Amino acid sequence: MKLEAALAECPLVAILRGIGLEETVPHVEALYDAGVRGVEVPLNSPNPLESIRRIADVFGTRMAVGAGTVLTPRQVEAVAAAGGRIIVSPNTSADVISRAVQLRLDPAPGFATATEAFAACEAGARHLKLFPASTYGASHLRQLTAVLPPEATIWAVGGVGPDSLADWWAAGARAFGLGGELYRPGQTPEDTAAKAARAVAAARALP
Repeated sequence: MKLEAALAECPLVAILRGIGLEETVPHVEALYDAGVRGVEVPLNSPNPLESIRRIADVFGTRMAVGAGTVLTPRQVEAVAAAGGRIIVSPNTSADVISRAVQLRLDPAPGFATATEAFAACEAGARHLKLFPASTYGASHLRQLTAVLPPEATIWAVGGVGPDSLADWWAAGARAFGLGGELYRPGQTPEDTAAKAARAVAAARALP
C-alpha cells in the first residue's frame, strides 16, 4: 500500500520497537483491525528485516510497511529487499534520502530545524518527521510550517499520543508516529488492539 493512501485512511504509523519475530503478525493484525494502516519496525529491534518481511508478505497490499532508525544507504537497500517501502530515520541524511528515492521508496527523515527540513526536501524527501516532537512542542512546528514547502507532509513523532493529536494537527502535523502509545515489548495483541482503538478514535475525530 502506498504511504499516501495509508495516511489518507488513517494518519497513524505504529512504531514496533523491540518486537519479537513471532509476535509480529499477531500485533500487526490487531493494529490493522483497529484501523491503523502504517507500520514500521525500527532496525534496532530483534530480527527487524525478517519482521518487516513477514509483515510485508501478509499486509503489504493493505498497509504501508517499512523500517525505522534507518541510518545508512546500505540499510535502505536491505529494507527494500525485505519488502519495506517506508524509510524512517531519526536524522536528516541526504545519502539515505537519495538512496530511498532512487529505489522508489518513501523516506521520512527526522528534523528539528528549518535548515534540516529544507535539506531533506532538497534531497528528495516529501515526508518530514519532527523528532522528538514533545521536546520541541506544537508551537515550534506551528512556526516552522509558515516557511516549509506546502507539499511536505509533517509527522509528529516522539512523545505524541491520542490526547495530543488535536494540538499537533492544529499546528500543521498530518501524520503521527506512535511507539509506546501503541506497542511495548511484552504486551499482548489484545493490549495492542485496545491501545490502537483509542488512538484511531482520536485520529478519526480530527478535522
